[in-house]
Amino acid sequence: MGQADHAPDFPPPDGRQGGQGAGGAPACYRHPDRQTGVRCTRCDRPICPECMVSASVGFQCPDCVRAGSGSGSAGGPAASRPRTIAGGTVTSDPRLITKILIGINIAVFIAIQVNDSLVDKLVLIGSWPPRNLFPPGVAYHATQGLASGEWYRLVTSMFAHQEIWHIGFNMLSLWWLGGPLEAALGRARFITLYMVSGLAGGALTYLLASPSQASLGASGAIYGLFGATAVLVRRLRYDMRPVIALLVINLIFTFSINGIAWQAHIGGLVGGVAMAYAMVHAPRNRRALVQWGTCAAVLLVEAIVLVARTVAIT
Repeated sequence: MGQADHAPDFPPPDGRQGGQGAGGAPACYRHPDRQTGVRCTRCDRPICPECMVSASVGFQCPDCVRAGSGSGSAGGPAASRPRTIAGGTVTSDPRLITKILIGINIAVFIAIQVNDSLVDKLVLIGSWPPRNLFPPGVAYHATQGLASGEWYRLVTSMFAHQEIWHIGFNMLSLWWLGGPLEAALGRARFITLYMVSGLAGGALTYLLASPSQASLGASGAIYGLFGATAVLVRRLRYDMRPVIALLVINLIFTFSINGIAWQAHIGGLVGGVAMAYAMVHAPRNRRALVQWGTCAAVLLVEAIVLVARTVAIT
């Protein structure tokens, strides 16, 4: 879908079949290196997730959508303009938000390397002073926790990393998962999914972790993308096994390595699944109501968790 507005009109091959991928499966007519099991409901050409445009029944390729809306002119009917599976707008750069998020994370990481004390102002903590967290003689420079009103930490902690391996793993995951999801959902829905999943991870960490435990990293949002990818793959009826295997491996690491905030991973995963399910399964005639209503409901649950925990520890 990333090139839908500028793609040339490809004539359908003989029999309206696409080429063959490396494994013998049909290949997308616009991206021959991508295997797919989905075809355009109008011309029957194979189309990959990036080229799928949600229609009243099934999916259409960008060329058929453009042909049905007056060659994609600005005056064509709004309902016929190219849309993603979730109803988002098809864009020429389907990874723009993903790139921006990676850039923000890297910028914050560099700032933390330059000024070590900055991390103390960004991490998620439940109360002040942190009790029994650091050995005697180790200074901790934060002055307040969430219980003292620093709610911004729910957001800043999502973009803060100290170790190179931590940001490296998270940014690679964001690049691999973010691009396809952004193309399938659209920019507004993708950034909403990312932020709400990250906040869900922070909320569960705040609820269940020790009030003196410091937490940071984009893992909650990344696990939300894992969950959303699983939902999207199932919606498109692709093979679920690679996604499930990767998720299981990551969960094993989550619960077997000390120092990992498993609460952030699980919270982000649950939030991502809930958001993605509403986005890709919402009925066409009530899409906005279901999608943004689900977003509001998830945010409300997160707010209730945060308020309840704050009351309990103050």
